[in-house]
Amino acid sequence: MAHTIKEKEKLLSRVRRVRGQVEAVERALQNEKGCAEVLQLVTAARGAMNSLMAEIIEGHIRMHVVDPARERDSSRAKGAEELIEVVQSYLK
Repeated sequence: MAHTIKEKEKLLSRVRRVRGQVEAVERALQNEKGCAEVLQLVTAARGAMNSLMAEIIEGHIRMHVVDPARERDSSRAKGAEELIEVVQSYLK
């Protein structure tokens, strides 16, 4: 089973959070809020999208690139963990 199916509710929750933040940007623009406030909202929306992307990439690596149950002690599993850490820190 694909990780996006297994983690469907968790991922949908993140998508809803992103949607709410993008809607907040839209409301701020409609209400003619200042650029500093709009930029702060855009930053929050970007962070939420990056977190969603990081979670999907991590699941993809764990489920489709490396099977942790089979390769727990291998250098491939270690490399996968290092890649996950790099992606997470890049997308923060």
